[in-house]
Amino acid sequence: MSAKRTGTRSVQSSQPQRGRANLARLRRVTERQIRATSPPELADLPADFWAEASVVEPVAKQPISLRVDEDVLDWFKSQGPRYQSRINAVLRTYMHQRKHGPKRKAG
Repeated sequence: MSAKRTGTRSVQSSQPQRGRANLARLRRVTERQIRATSPPELADLPADFWAEASVVEPVAKQPISLRVDEDVLDWFKSQGPRYQSRINAVLRTYMHQRKHGPKRKAG
């Protein structure tokens, strides 16, 4: 016998889903709290550090099935969460190098 849908939706959690920011909570954070919890390397950024920054829209991902050697997959997984994103970054770097050639060092 198959499960029957009742038509009721589950109550949405007050906690954001994984990967989703709790914007209401973030808006309440003060500059002082941000400075207190920021890593030390961000403490001495120049005032105009973000002046030339631009928004980079994420590229849509295409789900695929990819066969890789077991030891390669194990290594990426051993590096922690988001191993698929790291594999993508490695592939993107390889693609960029093949398209544009290696960066030349000054000297």
